[in-house]
Amino acid sequence: MSKHTLSRRTAGSGLKALFLSLLLAATSASALSQTRPEPRREELLNGLRVQMWHRPADSNILLKLRIHSGAIFDLSGKAGTMALLSDALFPDPATREYFEELGGRVEVSSDYDALNVTLTGRATEFERIIELLRTALVSTPLTVDTVNALRDARIKLSREMGISPAVVADRAIAARLFGDYPYGRASTGTPDTLARIDRPDLMLARERFLNPNNATLVLVGGVDEKRALRALRQLLGYWRRSDTIVPATFRQPEAPDARTLIIDLPGAPTAEIRLAARGLARSDTDAVAAQLLALLARDRWQAMMPELAKTAFFVRHEAHVLPGAFVLGAAVDTAQAAKALTAARSVLKTLATTAPTPAELEKARNEALAVFNKQLDDPATLANLWLDIETFKLASIDDQLRSLNRLTPADLQRVAARLFRDTPMAAVAIGSAAQLSTDLQQTGKVEIFNSPAPPEPKTATPPIKAP
Repeated sequence: MSKHTLSRRTAGSGLKALFLSLLLAATSASALSQTRPEPRREELLNGLRVQMWHRPADSNILLKLRIHSGAIFDLSGKAGTMALLSDALFPDPATREYFEELGGRVEVSSDYDALNVTLTGRATEFERIIELLRTALVSTPLTVDTVNALRDARIKLSREMGISPAVVADRAIAARLFGDYPYGRASTGTPDTLARIDRPDLMLARERFLNPNNATLVLVGGVDEKRALRALRQLLGYWRRSDTIVPATFRQPEAPDARTLIIDLPGAPTAEIRLAARGLARSDTDAVAAQLLALLARDRWQAMMPELAKTAFFVRHEAHVLPGAFVLGAAVDTAQAAKALTAARSVLKTLATTAPTPAELEKARNEALAVFNKQLDDPATLANLWLDIETFKLASIDDQLRSLNRLTPADLQRVAARLFRDTPMAAVAIGSAAQLSTDLQQTGKVEIFNSPAPPEPKTATPPIKAP
């Protein structure tokens, strides 16, 4: 090969590298450069925070109401209370059918941090939609018959979902990592905890949390702001505010058991594995870095174990109002379970001791930016971002994007060290205990639980302190 040919190839490679770096930089900056709407913010006299985005060409209206209290406030032993309360808001199928006639829908959900209501319909029916929302909030149907029917339906659903090894593994790792701390309990409840919930529990939850000064409402669509505010003041203005907002203050959990918990599932051809460390709160300034660490850990774990590409596996940082969890999970061949858990531990250890390469960081950053940009392009998910700012006390969307773009390899190593260096971790494996115990005992101590479901955490109720 001539020197001429070599120099041309070297120059070509340099130009490609320069082009790639410029392309990545442009992608990173694109989210900041685009024009985004800012909602008009108002607050009713009863404390309800309202954010409005008027879109004159839109013939529909989207409403998203968030109650800023979720399953972390379920009483110990009665997990699923807030989930049942969310079911009680629109329990009548006729109401849902009415929204479908309006070309819209009703969706109500709950999680650890919040209760969410999404209503859509034609903008011409805006006042009627607000009236139905008011009825759900102010006159929540909590009759004995309604509560019994909703509880029975949730117990049935919980039993059906509880047989999934993946669901059992997720619940087991949460209980192992947090014990009776709120995140150690299933936010939707279990058959046993749901069966303990009765009507007075739901009435108490409604009284404590379902209040306008504990809520934010986002309106997006073809209803102008003057009309919207008039309807909200008339129809939701007398929704009674609470004198006290219950803070999320709980006793911190004990360190997790270092033994790998094996839950016996005789005859299972595969094993569900989980490895978890305690994570950060969503409001933590390092939470964005933890999000990128999850992407880095995913790629490194797969590089160490190419077999993972053939099955379901994930790495995620579960950030909440309170510090959450950093979880690695996979469904693997039983014979590969010990190897997969060992590789997962190695990935976290190396992240804490070695900074990622610039190429790794840019790949993770651009993947995160692509997800963020997609959310910004959809009015419904943009509304969720606005609500997240309220729930988690976050910086503005632009400031969040700037933080993401400013991260360096050293930042990620620092946050990884904070999360994983000298940190107790929890591990779970679900499958044939006979094989799993033999393999996992070679890597450390194990505990075997002979049941298709994880043990329930202890039922000591963590105190809730008044402000």
